[in-house]
Amino acid sequence: MATETNDFVSSCIDAGGSAVGMPQLCGEWMGNQIFWLVVTLVVIFLILSRVALPRIGAILAERQGTITNDIAAAEELKAKAVEAEELYNKALADARAEAQRIAAEARAEIQVGLDEAIAKADAEIAAKTAESEKAIAEIRAGALDSIKVVATDTAGEIVTALGGAADEAGVANAVQARVKG
Repeated sequence: MATETNDFVSSCIDAGGSAVGMPQLCGEWMGNQIFWLVVTLVVIFLILSRVALPRIGAILAERQGTITNDIAAAEELKAKAVEAEELYNKALADARAEAQRIAAEARAEIQVGLDEAIAKADAEIAAKTAESEKAIAEIRAGALDSIKVVATDTAGEIVTALGGAADEAGVANAVQARVKG
């Protein structure tokens, strides 16, 4: 049997049965390696083309559909948001206009009440002014009469103090003439 193993000795195997150098680079085994490489690549190609690539393609198509649907939904929501913003701005403008109208009405009502109060106050002031002027006229008249009485009494006392006889009618006429100017 020893001779049989020696007959099978190649340039890639030494006498002990171990490979010489790198077995992948042995020229005697190249055909065998190429055959198994082709078989392996064909099997991998068939597995990928029949099983893996269709699944990956389906997943990519599903993702693309999801992305397309999400983009369409986002655009629809964006359009709704723009519409809602326009409605909000319109409602805000309407509310501002209504507030300005209400404020204008309130100002008009307040102005009417203020005008009435001013007219009433002016009437009361005019009435009190007329009463005050009447009272002042009465006080002036009373003061003038009092001045005449005091002046007549004082003039009579002065004439008496100077040693003369005071004539009431003469003193009254003299005071009257002096008061007139």
